[in-house]
Amino acid sequence: MTENAESSTVRPDGGDQKYADTEQGGGRDTAGHGDAGDDPSSLLPAPLREQREKIRSHRTLNLAYRIAVGVIGTAVLVLGFVLIPYPGPGWVVVFVGLGILATEFSWAHRLLTFARAKYDAWMEWVKRQHWTVKLLLGLATFAIVLLTLWLLNALHLVAGWVGLDWAWLQSPIFGS
Repeated sequence: MTENAESSTVRPDGGDQKYADTEQGGGRDTAGHGDAGDDPSSLLPAPLREQREKIRSHRTLNLAYRIAVGVIGTAVLVLGFVLIPYPGPGWVVVFVGLGILATEFSWAHRLLTFARAKYDAWMEWVKRQHWTVKLLLGLATFAIVLLTLWLLNALHLVAGWVGLDWAWLQSPIFGS
């Protein structure tokens, strides 16, 4: 069931034949469709790609490698999401996490490409806005940071350092 020579075949289980071998642990585009960007391991530098091919040839080692990449990439991605509202590299950490996942999983490669395009479009939109819109976005970010610091009980902790014992600074989650 194909639309044209460039499209991929839909499997009976609803999956994409183009990525069928990748999902089964092979990591290769065996359907003959697409370009090198469809192979997640194409993101790796040449020496690492050679090592990856050696690992891929051992079924158990390949599974362990894919699980390790999935766990590490997901942990970095979650950390990035937590860091987004704070000053610093929140979005960079998100993209690093997706990049780690994209070296092994084609869905993450597609998501990384999509997310980078949307992030770039958002930043261009923000640059074109009036200073009042930028100020409102900054205030919203500040409010999110304060809310998360309060929920994590950080405000009460710091207030205690300077001798303030205000009950309203205690977190409803972690307060004592």
